[in-house]
Amino acid sequence: MKKNPVKVALKAGQPQVGTWLSLGSVFATRVMARVGFPWLTVDMEHSPIDWNEAANLFGCIADVGGVPLCRVPKGSHDLIKRALDAGAFGIVVPMVNTVEEAKIAIAACKYPPEGNRSLGGGMHSLNFGATAGDYFKYANDEILVVLQTESPEGVENAEAIYSLPGVDAIFVGPVDLNAQMRTPDGKDPSPEEFEAMLQRILTIGKKIGTPVGLHVQTLEAVQQRVAEGWQFIALGSELRFMTMEAQKNVTALNLKQATDLARY
Repeated sequence: MKKNPVKVALKAGQPQVGTWLSLGSVFATRVMARVGFPWLTVDMEHSPIDWNEAANLFGCIADVGGVPLCRVPKGSHDLIKRALDAGAFGIVVPMVNTVEEAKIAIAACKYPPEGNRSLGGGMHSLNFGATAGDYFKYANDEILVVLQTESPEGVENAEAIYSLPGVDAIFVGPVDLNAQMRTPDGKDPSPEEFEAMLQRILTIGKKIGTPVGLHVQTLEAVQQRVAEGWQFIALGSELRFMTMEAQKNVTALNLKQATDLARY
């Protein structure tokens, strides 16, 4: 059965830079899987990708030696089970604010006795190049469990969450964290306040020994965050790469149709 090289690298303290997939395109995913990112996350939280499409994308990535991950819409047992049974090598769980939410997500990723994941299916073992029996035996060792810290409540509970057995990495969604830090009158935190919150997360991760990461949009930001000690880092998305390059050319040509697509 295949090993999960991203899980091994993170445990060894090595940064792993991947990207997000939100188009749901088999063609685009096959191309992105060959670019060289060690992991690619299929985003099922903020995209219209369905289960059949996701399963095809996981296979496209795994078949060329990459690590397919899935960001599920929420950390429920049924969604996590279905993503893993469809062949994902790991799960990214959004909005994990409490220890109880973290425990539910971790348990759903693990077969008994470590968790309560139900045994069944055959697509998962195909992606790992294993028999179903070997998959059931070794999956607990290879599935990557990534929990997202995206709120002040999640940060307050971070030390307890990051200490839980089975947490392989933490991932910060900067946009949601910034929004969750707004004051009651809707005022965003200052850049200094927001950066202080990020550094608090990083400090807790280093203290516990749990790799932490975040989503960034530029190569310079990747280099900065790696230097600071962040490990699980997402650079943009296939949609952003496409739109930014297209927008750059449209702007250079002074075409009137140019619009601001930077938010993608």
